[in-house]
Amino acid sequence: QVQLVESGGGLVQPGGSLRLSCAASGRTFSNLNVGWFRQAPGKEREFVAAINWSGGSTNYGDSVKGRFTISRDNAKNTVYLQMNSLKPEDTAVYYCAATYGSTCQRYQRYNYWGQGTQVTVSS
Repeated sequence: QVQLVESGGGLVQPGGSLRLSCAASGRTFSNLNVGWFRQAPGKEREFVAAINWSGGSTNYGDSVKGRFTISRDNAKNTVYLQMNSLKPEDTAVYYCAATYGSTCQRYQRYNYWGQGTQVTVSS
């Protein structure tokens, strides 16, 4: 069984930065493709970013392109989401998700999910 645990969320001012971490348990982490999703109150779950097993391929949702960066360190079984130039509309619960299949922007295609971490952008 794969378990994912997000951390690094919190309160940050507009224009600030935050780095989220997704730590995975299991010896097969390097085989997992990982995505970040977020969900704000009253909104549908939104694709944020994804990274393939090797880290050589990434993609981003339109709303975060140029501001967020996804990366991974397989030796540490961890995927990161660096968030810069944060805006109030980035406020949401951020979820890490993983699949042994190809990365996809549809959350339904991911098999494993973390508990989520709250990110609040406010002055």
